[in-house]
Amino acid sequence: MYKLYDFLLSGNSYKVRLLLAQLQIPFTRIEVNILNKESKTPEFIAKNPNGRIPVLEIYPGQYLAESNAILFYLSQNTNYFPANVFEQSQVMQWLFFEQYSHEPNIATSRYWISILGKEKEYKQALEQKQILGYAALNVMENNLKKQDFFVGKTYTIADIGLYAYTHVAEEGGFNLSNFPAIQSWLKRIESQPRYIKLTDT
Repeated sequence: MYKLYDFLLSGNSYKVRLLLAQLQIPFTRIEVNILNKESKTPEFIAKNPNGRIPVLEIYPGQYLAESNAILFYLSQNTNYFPANVFEQSQVMQWLFFEQYSHEPNIATSRYWISILGKEKEYKQALEQKQILGYAALNVMENNLKKQDFFVGKTYTIADIGLYAYTHVAEEGGFNLSNFPAIQSWLKRIESQPRYIKLTDT
């Protein structure tokens, strides 16, 4: 059985939990409290030298880190990853976008404001994150005006990857009221079979 080293409030960890739930794959969840630096211990560093969650233990002693890499691994030969090579590449395009343009701004803002409670301390940095975060949301909105999901006509790990932090973007100070296509997409994700919420265990 898989073991998932996880922090419940982490969107990156949630991506993996959501896909595991939707694939109906049993796993053992192990909470790693990053606020207490539990991901920086020698024991955890042995599992992921980068000292970050999530980490999926596939077999005893075999570990896979980076949320989107884990999504890729779990989704192979399932409906959550396309068979068409171009669409596969589009999925990867959106997952790279999520980690480069979306997560560093939207997820980081949420972490500073809602998890650490240090909005005032990070005020200046948050102003820049707002600009870049809204730019990422605009890219998403423009794509979703044309189609229901990010790749092809079906729900894939590209949607899971982008959903995780978008649906809690308001916890990072982002207002989604001007993004109707994103709001409709969020509802489509939440209507998917075996959907779970971020804090479901």
